[in-house]
Amino acid sequence: MPADKLKISEKKLVLFGAGKIGRSFIGQLFSRGGYEVVFIDSYKPIVDELNRRGHYRVVIKSDAGEVLHIRNVRGIYTGNGQEVINEIAGAGILAVSVGQAGLPGIMPLLAGGLLKRYEVNSTSPLDIIIAENLRNAAEYFKLSLTEIMPKDYPFDKLVGLVETSIGKMVPIMLKKDLEEDILQIFAEPYNTLILDKRAFKNPNPQIEGLAPKENMKAWVDRKLYIHNLGHATAAYLGYLANPHYIYLYEVLANMGIHRDVRETMMQSARILLGKYPEEFTMEALTAHIDDLLSRFRNKALGDTVFRVGCDLKRKLAPEDRLSGAIRLAMELNLPYDRVLYALVCGCHFRQTDEAGILFPDDADFAKLYERRGIRFILRDICGFDETHHHDLFYEAERIDREISGPVV
Repeated sequence: MPADKLKISEKKLVLFGAGKIGRSFIGQLFSRGGYEVVFIDSYKPIVDELNRRGHYRVVIKSDAGEVLHIRNVRGIYTGNGQEVINEIAGAGILAVSVGQAGLPGIMPLLAGGLLKRYEVNSTSPLDIIIAENLRNAAEYFKLSLTEIMPKDYPFDKLVGLVETSIGKMVPIMLKKDLEEDILQIFAEPYNTLILDKRAFKNPNPQIEGLAPKENMKAWVDRKLYIHNLGHATAAYLGYLANPHYIYLYEVLANMGIHRDVRETMMQSARILLGKYPEEFTMEALTAHIDDLLSRFRNKALGDTVFRVGCDLKRKLAPEDRLSGAIRLAMELNLPYDRVLYALVCGCHFRQTDEAGILFPDDADFAKLYERRGIRFILRDICGFDETHHHDLFYEAERIDREISGPVV
């Protein structure tokens, strides 16, 4: 399409990723806010069905049982590169929700779209909402894009990289649900997208559900060290208490586990407050924890212990929810014993999916733990140093022996 025929549509969102968060959250918010939503996805059956129908359903899993009908949507297959590039060039705003593994593959398309847009209108900036659970996401996007774009492209002037904190919970859907309707998606009622107010090059979109924040790093850390940490803690403590628990609400119906999970989240909240005393109060963080625990117990959501706990190499990684909170506690000289207990419990997590299969990387993790032991996990997965963190290793080994029981 010739550049002079491309027009920028202010009320068009181009969204990479027609998956769970893309459809249930980002696309839903912008569609209901009056935008056309153009999904870019690598799964052609989803793209074809979006184009055939022009709408889809978000089933809200709560006692009310609400169903949202999301309209004014269409799809483009990622393999149609020039079409994708033209859509980016004419977008009012762009968003990305493809998961960390999918990000490298979309960077050439993003770069191509930005350059095409520059041809159309050299003064029109484009904001990119990064709807990924990824620390330092803006830095990652800038580095990835500038590496493949011309050096004279005015990136800082024309591209807004808007980090987010994704708090919406979307459960794994069963095979029967997907077979019933390939486009329907389940989600909880929570519908607030926290995002970086300062990163926009254009005015902030005036859409219900968007919550722009000044200190975005603090809110990203709140999600990681309270929400994500609480989720993982519930899964790991719950699995050890009863490997037959399937749903998170079953775990948290056990009031002993509920108490321990809450206390672990409270310990992490005190760590977070130590880092950001001007952004949060203990009262607000406590209210947030109690609200989260209520949401975690949403029976209608049907969130599974498997989904919440699996992918151990990522969830126990140095900067992730548990190891990261411990590092921050060390930096601030604050207690982290409950968080460490949850981390060691995670090393014993062996929950399977509905077919009885471990998450692929978790099978490898289990072999590493069985062959090399807890010290290897702490050092090579969690990134702790045996010399500098001697006390942590000693305490973790004690917890590990306690969990494993006596050797017969």
